Amino acid sequence: MKGEPRPLHEAVRHTTLVESERLSRRLKARVALVSETFQHTGSFKFRAAYNLASKVPQELIVTASSGNFGQALAYACGLLGKRAIVVMPATAAAVKIEAVRDYGATVELVDVNTRSRAERVAELAEAFPLAYVASAYDDPFVIEGNASLGTEIANLDRELDCVLAPVGGGGLSAGLIQGLRQAGSRVPVLGAEPLLANDAARSLQLGRIVANACEPQSLADGARTLSLGRCNWEILRKEMAGIVEIPEWAIAEGLRLLFELANLKAEPTAALSIGALLAEPERFRNRSVCCVISGGNVDPGVYQSLLARAG
Repeated sequence: MKGEPRPLHEAVRHTTLVESERLSRRLKARVALVSETFQHTGSFKFRAAYNLASKVPQELIVTASSGNFGQALAYACGLLGKRAIVVMPATAAAVKIEAVRDYGATVELVDVNTRSRAERVAELAEAFPLAYVASAYDDPFVIEGNASLGTEIANLDRELDCVLAPVGGGGLSAGLIQGLRQAGSRVPVLGAEPLLANDAARSLQLGRIVANACEPQSLADGARTLSLGRCNWEILRKEMAGIVEIPEWAIAEGLRLLFELANLKAEPTAALSIGALLAEPERFRNRSVCCVISGGNVDPGVYQSLLARAG
């Protein structure tokens, strides 16, 4: 008989606080980096995946992922004696596809130009009716898991003017807000979203969920979602302080600055929060900003080319 799974706060690695005077001077703000690059499987997604996998009764979990949630779910399922099937775009970073397989999950690749990941997930759900179909971002267990990062930020006991976090489907930012508020912090949370994939920004402006027509091909592959999740929207429409739309040049430049000035390897999506300070410098000038660096899983060749093109 299986024992009880470890609680989330024991299973995760507590986030890493990184401070760089050089980076703060370059960005003209007081920047604190909350880095999830050293989390299990290299991103914040382990928080959500472990929380979900430990709380649902199903032994098989099916999901769609561009890579990070798939890795995290595969690893979490391995720890808990469960199985995972991960539907990924054929254009996903090779390092992420390989990692999902290495952690023990079955990978299904789809050409997103001809069919969506959601279609393949629906087919798998029909083929495996006893499986739990997990969204990488639109699930109460996902939000609850990500809230643990908000709690850790609140416990840093720092005077912050705002928290900046990447936005794709909204699971991270919704979780951050939930965790911060539960810990008694009222610090504003701002989203950083690629301009090429600005459905969240448009949704906040219009007061309803707006979807992208197709999967946006931003450098920030973790933000290539069609729309915000409905569970997340209920939190974000009330509590999100705003969204900064990041041009592609600022994503690449943010990645380079993290490498050069903070000695931190980040994936493009994780560099969105730094991209926000580059895109709207006056908004954050001389402010105390907590930038969430969401993960560091990036293909070596892609990373090298991005470092070369930035600057």
